[in-house]
Amino acid sequence: MALKREHSPPVDVSPGIYRSDRIQQETSAFIGAFSPTLSAKALQALPEFRTATHRMVAWRTRSKQKSLTPNSKILYDLGHDDDGEKWAGSKLQHVLNDTGTEGVVVVARWYGGHNIGPIRFTHIENCAKQAIRKWKELDEAVKKEHVTKKQRLEEEATRKELEENLQERDLNIFVLRGLLADKKAKLEKTESTPLTPSKGLPDYGKMSMEALKRVDKARDATIAFILKQIDKIEEQLKAAESPNELTEEDWKDAEEAFAEKEAATSGKTAEEK
Repeated sequence: MALKREHSPPVDVSPGIYRSDRIQQETSAFIGAFSPTLSAKALQALPEFRTATHRMVAWRTRSKQKSLTPNSKILYDLGHDDDGEKWAGSKLQHVLNDTGTEGVVVVARWYGGHNIGPIRFTHIENCAKQAIRKWKELDEAVKKEHVTKKQRLEEEATRKELEENLQERDLNIFVLRGLLADKKAKLEKTESTPLTPSKGLPDYGKMSMEALKRVDKARDATIAFILKQIDKIEEQLKAAESPNELTEEDWKDAEEAFAEKEAATSGKTAEEK
């Protein structure tokens, strides 16, 4: 039978301890506790375990040692203590290994004087598994909440950026419309009328994300249309400034060039003869 060691006096420990339900078998009782951060001694020294007959413990924590090979597996510090309940510590060690859990698990047993046989190991393992499961469920919930919060912050940042882009595009559209009006007036040789900002701009803060995306596409189409109209009018202005009709001087230059070409052609024909 394993020797039962002297227990350390109770100490105050930090939160983050996950306990199993109490299992009662005749005169014996079992309770498990798990912590991902506390030491084995700290977990064994919980006040509620002070009167326990045995406080079996096992740990599986990341080692401070580093492997020399790249991309190697994580190294762990493993260990257990039967605390007078032979083979109980190794049972707890298997629970940590099989569940891939990092931390320390303790199962306290109050022995009432009646031997219950091997069933005690089943109770010890079940207490350990339940304590670990409670931690994993809460840890998973915390991770999900963190992911949800991160996604919400990213969505808020994306929305804010989209709202700012739409406001900037509204201003660009106003400026481009003014430029288009000026060019039309120049083409038609009329006075340009200054545009006034629209008073009915949408409140982007009250729109859904889907609506904002639709407006964003519409603004792109509007800007593309206005730019196309500006290009068209600029071509018309250029054509108006450089008419296609030839002046008398242009005709004279063309006749001289034609005559030189005819002379060159006639001379080449004579030489060939």
